[in-house]
Amino acid sequence: MVKTAFVFPGQGSQYVGMGFDLVKNFSEADRIFKKADDILGRSISSLCFNGPLEDLSLTNNLQPAIFTLSCAYLTLIEKFIKPDFVAGHSLGEYTAVAASGALDFSETLKLLQVRANAMAEAASEKPGAMLAVLGLNVEKLKDVISPYQNDGVIEIANYNCPGQIVLSGEIEMISRMEDALKSAGVRKTVRLPVSGGFHSPLMSSARKKFADYIEKISFQDVKIPLVSNYTARPAIKGEEIKENLIKQIDAPVLWEDSVLFMIGNNVKMFVEAGPGKVLKGLLKRISQEVKAISVEDFSSIDELVENVRSLKS
Repeated sequence: MVKTAFVFPGQGSQYVGMGFDLVKNFSEADRIFKKADDILGRSISSLCFNGPLEDLSLTNNLQPAIFTLSCAYLTLIEKFIKPDFVAGHSLGEYTAVAASGALDFSETLKLLQVRANAMAEAASEKPGAMLAVLGLNVEKLKDVISPYQNDGVIEIANYNCPGQIVLSGEIEMISRMEDALKSAGVRKTVRLPVSGGFHSPLMSSARKKFADYIEKISFQDVKIPLVSNYTARPAIKGEEIKENLIKQIDAPVLWEDSVLFMIGNNVKMFVEAGPGKVLKGLLKRISQEVKAISVEDFSSIDELVENVRSLKS
């Protein structure tokens, strides 16, 4: 049986104006944004629609903003198709939590705000950055960074796809890695538009604060398997999902392995719901054999409907 997965993007895909047309044209999306504003006690919708980008890009604003927008898209795509798996890239895993039924929208948003605040505090205490490395395989990258790891924090944070791996670490170490990678013949590296060294030991204090809070929350077992960033395998039990979210904060995101697992379980269509087309690009680098649709505007919703029809025919 041909299967479908919903996937949700993380930080770095933001832009001012995201979601504005959506709420103007779909009452379901408008209700999601208004609900988020009420829960957070501030206008996350105004930040999405009007910016400024500097404020939107702060992690304590950006995480709830992207989550809210992704959930707004989720309410639309669920009308046309139900997924066999859900997964999200880093922050996007929280939209997957809501989509799976482990927590509802309100509970997930409150939890995510705690995570975002804890990560922002950790980033302030121990400033860091993230660097995408293009065109180098994992083993060669490990060889390049290994001599530097006794000098400070520098770790692989995201295994995104063949030829794209993300490093995370102290700002000075990231700068040193840019020089080292250039000397090693790497043609392109890109600093990510994020405000900390996420998925690295720099986030250890955030993990502790988050763990203290999440232990008080009861997660439900899910009907839609949630493929974890931490394990690259599906979780069904609420307690397992909870533990994976704790570990995810300062551990690497195993995105390529997560996608390969779903493909190995007959997923033929991936639907990305949220701002940008980052995950669609990664999916195409992982496999040319699957259909990847990024739902971020009206035309992409039409594309989704057409593909659902062909999938069922």
